[in-house]
Amino acid sequence: MKLIELFIYPIKSCGKITLNQGEVNLKGLDWDREFMWVDESGQFVTQRTYPELAKVQVKLLADSIELSIDDQKIKPFQLQPKLIGNPKTVQVWRDETMAIDQGDEVANWLKNALKQDNQPNFRLVRQSPNFIRPVDPNYAVNTDNQVSFADGYPCLLTNTASLAELNRKLQETYPKSSEEVPMNRFRPNLVIDTDQPFLEDQWKVILIGEIYFDLVKPCSRCIVTTTDQESGERNPLKEPLKTLATFRQQPGGVMFGINIIPRNTGTIRVGDVVEVMETY
Repeated sequence: MKLIELFIYPIKSCGKITLNQGEVNLKGLDWDREFMWVDESGQFVTQRTYPELAKVQVKLLADSIELSIDDQKIKPFQLQPKLIGNPKTVQVWRDETMAIDQGDEVANWLKNALKQDNQPNFRLVRQSPNFIRPVDPNYAVNTDNQVSFADGYPCLLTNTASLAELNRKLQETYPKSSEEVPMNRFRPNLVIDTDQPFLEDQWKVILIGEIYFDLVKPCSRCIVTTTDQESGERNPLKEPLKTLATFRQQPGGVMFGINIIPRNTGTIRVGDVVEVMETY
């Protein structure tokens, strides 16, 4: 088994960046979910409510971050990331933490890019290194486990055979459709190639490259899986979530992929062998 794809999402709920190799820190891959949009009350904003965020593409440049959208009238925006400023209280699910507001210009850019007059005034914030956000203690392996602005865990791993099984069942339900659901619907960080669907459910510890990962919790899926990650449009039939629920409903939700926590820091690369160190 090998690691075949590697992704980060510097701004939560916005476009992915594809990597050939990535640096792993204790809260995940460098730059992954380092930023997020919040509303005026500091509540996090995602594709669950605003699927059009999927259309915002992100690039990491030498000393800035470029935001763009597929619209010739909207010029890309160069963001100079800030770690200095007044800390702002923000909310991610049940977690309250502090973040650094990235300014009016990027907030105005998003409002223009999404072209919604009734859209609230979202602010872009960056996670402050002075305020650690801990992993849910019910699933943490160590007391120092921490997380970025991801939903709850440092990294998400998915499996190619699981996606193939889902697409097989979708084909049974919609035999006249030639479309397959791509892996980007599940917004993973690590994609591994196996020949057995949901094999990761049985694993407790794996080694990829030089990094040990604890597999702590299957990932409960939501309406984001029904959102086209290019157009930001929802599937009117609520697929693939509807079909996934027919065979992956478990206590806690409809599961696809697994949340993982790194034990150490270092580099992982596309092509690295995946070794199973412990199983349940």
